[in-house]
Amino acid sequence: MIKDCSLYFVTGQDSSNGRDTVEVVTEALNGGVDIVQMREKGLEKNKLILLGMKLVDLCKKYDAVFIVNDDPYIAKEINADGVHLGQEDIMKISIDEARKIVGTEKIIGVSTHSVSQFTLANESDVDYIAYGPVFVTKTKDYYIGVDGVEKVLKIANKPVVFIGGINEKNVDALLEKGAKNVAMIRAISQAEKITDTVISLKEMIKKGQCRDY
Repeated sequence: MIKDCSLYFVTGQDSSNGRDTVEVVTEALNGGVDIVQMREKGLEKNKLILLGMKLVDLCKKYDAVFIVNDDPYIAKEINADGVHLGQEDIMKISIDEARKIVGTEKIIGVSTHSVSQFTLANESDVDYIAYGPVFVTKTKDYYIGVDGVEKVLKIANKPVVFIGGINEKNVDALLEKGAKNVAMIRAISQAEKITDTVISLKEMIKKGQCRDY
């Protein structure tokens, strides 16, 4: 399951400065990343499965959680720890259907982009909720800011992962509002020294709302 005080890394070959995804994930895991989501939008299914199998084994080695983006069928096929669904995904495959595919022991996460979406997800059969993008990011053409952070944390009955344009310079703004779990893409994948960057980010999370964990 998703534990509080987690650093969540979302992969992406297109955002890794040409570096191999397995290499990038290995460096991130060496630094202490807790959760890895395979998000490779341009990769065809058979290549996704092959990459996913490598990442499953790698995450097991480091005792990290491995999540597949979008596709519960791939998550089941490679025995990932779970699947992450966007709002567009749940229009095609409902959360209940995804649960039947991956099973009751696996993790399901869902993306939300407003307090109203978060409220709906909060009452559904998911194991964690992503909220964002909180800051400007290259993966989306909008951002929602930090105004709703305290509100969603107040009503949340499951772990919340904040995402979207988060980096070493602005993560404190989230931690000060009570965030315990943050997800990052480019702040990790484009770092010159990925392992060192992850170590630094983990320390920042521990100094935030996780002092007593």
